[in-house]
Amino acid sequence: MKKILMLLMSLAIVGCGEADNSSVGVDKPLKLVAAHNQTNITSPYQTGMLKLKESAEQSAKFDIEVHAGTIGTNENELVEKLVLGGADIVLVSPGFMTSAGIDEVDLFSLLYLFNNYQHWEKVVDGDIGKKIADIIYQKSGNKYYVIGYWTAGVRHWYGKKPINTPADAKGLKIRTQTAGVVSDFWSSIGAIPTSVAWAELYQALASNVVDGSENAYPYLVPMEHHKTANGKYISETAHDYTTRFLLIRASIWDKMNSEQKAILETAVQEATQAERNAIYSEEHQYKDKAIADGAIVNEVDTVPFSDAAKIIQDRWAEKYGMTDTLQQIRDTQ
Repeated sequence: MKKILMLLMSLAIVGCGEADNSSVGVDKPLKLVAAHNQTNITSPYQTGMLKLKESAEQSAKFDIEVHAGTIGTNENELVEKLVLGGADIVLVSPGFMTSAGIDEVDLFSLLYLFNNYQHWEKVVDGDIGKKIADIIYQKSGNKYYVIGYWTAGVRHWYGKKPINTPADAKGLKIRTQTAGVVSDFWSSIGAIPTSVAWAELYQALASNVVDGSENAYPYLVPMEHHKTANGKYISETAHDYTTRFLLIRASIWDKMNSEQKAILETAVQEATQAERNAIYSEEHQYKDKAIADGAIVNEVDTVPFSDAAKIIQDRWAEKYGMTDTLQQIRDTQ
């Protein structure tokens, strides 16, 4: 992981040259604002951000202020603050990037792209992660860099009945994205993608507005979706090993001296591992809680689902000139 983070950080020299070692924060700690959109202060996002703060501040070179949803719960807000200087480090999803016109990051939105977390880590911490980071830097107008890849867990189907085959999803209204590659997949197997705000999903499941949804255990269980009639059955489809981008404002990074960059790089490495470890651990904890609460969990043969997803993957990759990259991911062991 350290190698890829060093590679990602090295993007700072693209088109801007080395920073002046006397530019910022030499005589006093450099204050940075780091933010994510989750208001839950025990979330893995918060765990990662607090580790970033702890590690960086040990050097006495940084003063990091962490915000858990307090300066924006919408990713567009966070990135706007990043660009304008109201935040220095933010965490966002591929969905935000595509809405900002960086279509290539939808690579990480393709369902059944990864076999497991080990596969995911090898991809994002390797050459493909660096390639996507390069694209994001360039297409953002050189406004921000990717300095780490975090995750929001592995997503599963949960609904009013289990699904064991793609055919079982036919005709079911699923709360999910209603456009893009995620929507394309669910539509391809006969489900009906339906838009429902996250804060309104519990009621939508309880009142038959939707027949099911999809998310990771650490997110669906704290919201008690599994306690509703239409969330009781959790089918472990494992369709999405999610990716999140930790971004830093280019203007602040470019002004740091070499010592500051090295310190922050190490802090990001430690924070990234802390965030990942937290989500991996919580998935088991929340699965156990769901079962204890009465949820019914079934394992799924994911091969038929994966076969359906590959059609979407191939079509998307051809459209955006990413066929070779897609194959490289498939070949990664």
